[in-house]
Amino acid sequence: MNKVMNAKDAMALVKDGDSVAISSGGLVGYPEFLSAALAERYKTTGRPKNLTVFAGCGHAVPFDPYSGDAKFGHHPGLLKRYFSSHPMPAAPIMDQLVREEIEGYSIPQGILQMLYRASAAKQPGLLSKIGVGTYVDPRQDGGRLNAKSKEEIVSLMEIDGEEWLYYKAQPINVALIRGTTADEDGNLTIEQEALKLEILEIALAAKSQNGIVIAQVKRFAQKGSLRAKDVVVPGELVDAVVVCEEPEKYHRQTKDTYYSPYYSGELRKPAGDIAPFKEELDAEDVICRRALAEMDAGSVVNVGVGIGAGIGLVAEQEGVMDRMTFTLELGTFGGVPTPIKDFGAACNPTSFLSHTNMFDYYHAGRLDICFLGTAEVDRDGNVNVSKIGGRNAGQGGFIDISQTSKKAVYVSYFTAKGLKERIVDGKLVIDCEGSIPKFVNHVAQITYNGQVAAKDGRKAVYITERAVFTLTDKGIMLTEIAPGIDLEKDILARMEFEPLISDSLKTMDSRIFTPGRMGLFD
Repeated sequence: MNKVMNAKDAMALVKDGDSVAISSGGLVGYPEFLSAALAERYKTTGRPKNLTVFAGCGHAVPFDPYSGDAKFGHHPGLLKRYFSSHPMPAAPIMDQLVREEIEGYSIPQGILQMLYRASAAKQPGLLSKIGVGTYVDPRQDGGRLNAKSKEEIVSLMEIDGEEWLYYKAQPINVALIRGTTADEDGNLTIEQEALKLEILEIALAAKSQNGIVIAQVKRFAQKGSLRAKDVVVPGELVDAVVVCEEPEKYHRQTKDTYYSPYYSGELRKPAGDIAPFKEELDAEDVICRRALAEMDAGSVVNVGVGIGAGIGLVAEQEGVMDRMTFTLELGTFGGVPTPIKDFGAACNPTSFLSHTNMFDYYHAGRLDICFLGTAEVDRDGNVNVSKIGGRNAGQGGFIDISQTSKKAVYVSYFTAKGLKERIVDGKLVIDCEGSIPKFVNHVAQITYNGQVAAKDGRKAVYITERAVFTLTDKGIMLTEIAPGIDLEKDILARMEFEPLISDSLKTMDSRIFTPGRMGLFD
């Protein structure tokens, strides 16, 4: 049976009130051609309406209001509910949530991936310690993003004297997935994709509800011509195949890269071409260079979106990539994580896991160290990345990763809004101070609970361009300051609280502020 159809006919299979799961990591692997056709169908016919959309990982980019899921937010009535680990990038949908026009829920990225698997197996839900003591804990916000959201999607349970969270499984009626090639039977391969993602998991989840699976591909192949081991989603699970028109627009590997064989693991890029040295350093370079010093040989590492994305490039420059293994929660092992414009992929990865299996690995405590961003830090070492400017932004895999890594390193500028800095003669110079403090008395929302981490014996370090702090059971302690920085004027006066100060307070290593190879691991 030939399952190929055009996008318009495929979207006609989606019914009012359906729950639609879309596979993607940001826009890496996102089925843009399908989502555009879905939005266009609603625009012209008013159907399908009142959809619930599940987004595993921030399916949009902040400055493009028509990218990814964001396009759904321009059509009132299309969405009833948005269920995402990180809704903030889809700005029009965030606006709908703020206006209480739709319901919204946000739970940890890894938990959402595992709920797909629970739904596929017709299980009622998932028990986990991930999220205890954070905003998804029902004693706080319970994962609800606004007052319109009434459902209790997570509950607290005590088992053998320990606290656990129980997350309810959510039914999936429609799966929108993406691959590179499909044959006439719907067998799907991913040879030119940068990630495996959760395409199999959400396909299985949809079929468990007798739902439909629609796949976007670049090309079509004859029945029986695909190698069996290359097939990631069997044709028995696929109801419709849509060959993408204008693939350079609608079938890009990442937001900024149409296709790179170095991202898909088909070729390896020469090492010297990945991360050339800069002649002049900036404050972000300083943060990444100082962060690298926190690693030990043999470490398994995760880096998050934002400043942390640059740490892999520093490791490549230092020639120490063979001493550690970088991973990304979206499924890559090895290689160099790509910078922010392509974030989610890796250059020269050594292997790929599915999105879901990578979180199995993380939840098992296999991460030695992670590098994550911050919006706010308070005196107890709590971190907020999930409520920004009064908006419930979600947090992607932040909770899964920070709660299971043996050591968490938070990388951030010291202040926000208007901050301008330079590196001059090996010293940090502040030309204009940021107007918003990031070290506050109380964070707006707890995404990482510092005191729970300290009690559990998990380490945390907070690195900025001018100061380094460590977590103690009594709060955060200042341990290092940058050369050229005044302790009172540039640090203590810019915080809403006075931190503990180490008796051995020292100046950050001067090599961090000097262009070229640092040799920290020599």
